[in-house]
Amino acid sequence: MSAVVVVLLLAGLSESAGRILPLIARRPGVSRAHAVRLLLTGAVVEFVVFALWPWAAGVLAELQSPRTEAAPGWTPALAAPLLLAAIVAFPLLGPLLHTLLIVAVGANLTGSLATATGLGWWSAAGCVAVAGLGLGAAVGGVRWLVVRISALQAVPA
Repeated sequence: MSAVVVVLLLAGLSESAGRILPLIARRPGVSRAHAVRLLLTGAVVEFVVFALWPWAAGVLAELQSPRTEAAPGWTPALAAPLLLAAIVAFPLLGPLLHTLLIVAVGANLTGSLATATGLGWWSAAGCVAVAGLGLGAAVGGVRWLVVRISALQAVPA
């Protein structure tokens, strides 16, 4: 397993912990096994989102300018700041800090994308932003769907 995969897996676990642990703390009846399953499932989902972000931005860059090279991937240095996600993703501690962290990571990714594809920095920033927002919206939709399904299952018939 490469260092990038390990960093992205840990970043996914970190992001998942920042989102799941406050929910679990508010629901004292949640079993430990259920909490661990939620945490690990969230970690895998966040890992996939993080891993797809450069690829999705590269696809958008290619749509903008078909002569571009392949999109850059993650490097350990680019992905390492994502490990802070557990600290800053807690809903009450820092939604603004979490957003600033993602913007900073996106700016670093933008520089790599602009260099690799030959697009201008602002065009590459648009590709990275649209890719990030699209992936975030997709995950938000899945979260909403899971909550709705869970709520339906919890209602007694």
